[in-house]
Amino acid sequence: MHKTRLANLVNDRHPMVKLAQQIDWRSFDEHFGACYCSGKGRPAISTRLMVSLHYLKYTHDLSDEAVVRGWVENPYWQYLSGMEFFCHETPIDPSSMSRWRSRVGEAGAGELLKQTIECGLRLKVIKPGQLKRVNVDTTVQEKHIRFPTDARLYERMRQRLVKAARREGVALRQSYTRVGKRLLAQQSRYAHAKQFKRAQRCTRKLRTILGRVIRDVERKCGRPSAETGDLLALAKRLHLQERHDKGKLYSVHAPEVECISKGKAHKRYEFGCKVSLAVTSKGGWVLAAQALEGNPYDGHTLQGTMDRIVATAGVEPEHVYADMGYRGHDYQGECQIHVGRRRRGGIAISVWRWMRRRAAIEPSIGHLKEERRMERNRLKGTLGDKLNPVLSAAGMNFSKLLAAFGALWSFLVDRFVAPAAPHLRRGTVAATGG
Repeated sequence: MHKTRLANLVNDRHPMVKLAQQIDWRSFDEHFGACYCSGKGRPAISTRLMVSLHYLKYTHDLSDEAVVRGWVENPYWQYLSGMEFFCHETPIDPSSMSRWRSRVGEAGAGELLKQTIECGLRLKVIKPGQLKRVNVDTTVQEKHIRFPTDARLYERMRQRLVKAARREGVALRQSYTRVGKRLLAQQSRYAHAKQFKRAQRCTRKLRTILGRVIRDVERKCGRPSAETGDLLALAKRLHLQERHDKGKLYSVHAPEVECISKGKAHKRYEFGCKVSLAVTSKGGWVLAAQALEGNPYDGHTLQGTMDRIVATAGVEPEHVYADMGYRGHDYQGECQIHVGRRRRGGIAISVWRWMRRRAAIEPSIGHLKEERRMERNRLKGTLGDKLNPVLSAAGMNFSKLLAAFGALWSFLVDRFVAPAAPHLRRGTVAATGG
């Protein structure tokens, strides 16, 4: 079969081709080499391929399956991955990306973010002075779960327990499949019709049924497997929790989800985890992204964020600007922390101007959520919560690098190509009259 070289398909001046030539791919091999054992088993998948697929995934807001399918159709994506010839078949199974993320962990995702900053500094797209002033804020990364209601959680947990009992070979006295389905539908209809007493009656019945199934499984399954034992513990936790309890269970398949209230008028409660972000005051480059467990106070997350900035950028900023949620912060260092106020009283005009730019982090958070897959985290478990914001930040910086190369290419075309070929200038019509 005849193979076509990618060098003959791609444009040498395309932003992705230029960026592929500037990224230090060898550093990824050195960093991720410790994650693999040499000389045993089948050969590992190319590190450059996996890194480039994750850059593309979070740059274009795609799933694992979609980015692998798009890779086959796009020669520029294949060139970025280090391929020499155009490939007509998928390079990997999409599930390999999930296993690779689990293998490299949060430190590996941080390496992808770090390389975007180092590449920007080498290309002088990021000026060293931009790293001196940083905006810091927190947001909520919601988990991709259904909105938690008591009736839905009781029914879902009953289904999981019945399925686990069948897997263990246990014959339950009654599975309540038809009864549970009917009660959940009735509860939804009553609640929609604002007949709340009837809806609450259905919810109590679903809770009673869940308790019966729990006791039946415990009686007949003397030594359950580890998976069934963990599920039983979650079921008991759900069955006993009350409305105002702390540490409640909000999802059966994602028990790590927290309920966070940020005081938003349009969304009172968000279910996921808190994320701390650090973005340069000028340029909007993301320097740190860290998922936090347990909904901590914003001021108590500043020290960890500063450590992430140093690990990513290699230097500690001179000024950090934060909102009033960081009063009483835990940072102990030489950097000046400027906490927002309601009024400017006692603050120099030069400092106040930079404080007003603290709000520039808000559109960056919006772009991360709407365009970089941080609005609904689809990665599994606590590790997925930690990986997703870091990879989202890496995808945002990668897109900014592509935009910088695209702007340079447009400038060169306007500066050199257009004067030599007037019919190619913008806003003119070709001589053919098209």
